[in-house]
Amino acid sequence: MRHFVFFLARRHVRRRALQSGLTVLGVAVGVMVLITVLSLTNGFIDELIRSTLKATPHITLSSFDSSLISDDPAVFKKLSENPEVIAVSPFLSAQALIARRANSSLGISGRQGFTQIFGIDPGLEQSVLDLETLDANVSELVEQNGIILGETLARNLGVFPGDEVQIVDINRSRRSFTVVGSFRVNNELIDSVVSYVALPSLQDYLGAEGEISGYHVRISEPQEARAVGLKLAQPLGLLATSWQNVFGMLIEQLRLQKSLISVVVFLIVIVAAMGIANILILTVAEKTEEIAILRALGASQRQILAVFTLEGLILGGGGTLLGALLGLGLSLYFKVQPYPLPGDLYFITRLPVELQVWDFIWVCSLAIGTSIIAAIIPARRASGVDPAEILR
Repeated sequence: MRHFVFFLARRHVRRRALQSGLTVLGVAVGVMVLITVLSLTNGFIDELIRSTLKATPHITLSSFDSSLISDDPAVFKKLSENPEVIAVSPFLSAQALIARRANSSLGISGRQGFTQIFGIDPGLEQSVLDLETLDANVSELVEQNGIILGETLARNLGVFPGDEVQIVDINRSRRSFTVVGSFRVNNELIDSVVSYVALPSLQDYLGAEGEISGYHVRISEPQEARAVGLKLAQPLGLLATSWQNVFGMLIEQLRLQKSLISVVVFLIVIVAAMGIANILILTVAEKTEEIAILRALGASQRQILAVFTLEGLILGGGGTLLGALLGLGLSLYFKVQPYPLPGDLYFITRLPVELQVWDFIWVCSLAIGTSIIAAIIPARRASGVDPAEILR
């Protein structure tokens, strides 16, 4: 029985070679596009999270009204002793204008911009963040009254290491800092705004000796930042802000976009599945008399149903396999050769790829399932042929 069913199904598929090939190609294109889009979207989200966490603490502890608090060694010790905490660093933050002086003798025009400036302890902050430039410029930040700028911010100002910039706060007071380095995390929300100076320098500039904005905390499980932050903040009477609170809405929007794109692209597979149904309906119409003869010779309804269902499986399965291979190949190509993006528009500067086994499983299963469903209606019609009525 199995050989008979497979032989007949394969013969029907080969008889309509051009139509079968186009149908297989249609399913393959749908699967390929869907896998590639999912891989690119996964990579986009993962890269955004990865780049964000390089320069964003897992948890920020601060006062509820954004006022400054005392830099209390007892609080620092209590936070550091928590088993879920890897590193803690006090910080002072302020928003300010940053400007490069004009130099008429050198033909250099002045430029200015906005910065979120953080006063940090470089030795502690480098354990909280993942910025190599902090580690490389610890002494320069402290000894040279230095400042480290996001790469995009430095480029917009047209400054390089050794140049001087001026910080102007809301009270219009000014202070000069020497650029000692820059950093890039491929997230323009950070690269174009953030800058770092030594904590004592910013405290002296703001007239806030011994005061800080709060604490930056790094934990062992970043995904648990919200829960851990609440446990750390409540006993201290502080407000916990996790990295999810800062960028969570953006990430959720991207995941929603991924779902919507998947639904739209899956319509390609639906269209290809209709091609499978079309081929089988035509085959049933043409082979009605042959089906009646087979039934008269002893073929059961179940066998006829199996023949046409298997045809749908062959077409859908072949297209799914080809599409999965093409999708894998295209995803690997983009992994080796990332597609560039305008960072000021998409926050990252390249379109990365993240292949996930689960995506392959559910896409292939859905494509094959859709193909089989598309084959069931014509298969049931074929199995319901009355041999006596047709042969009469």
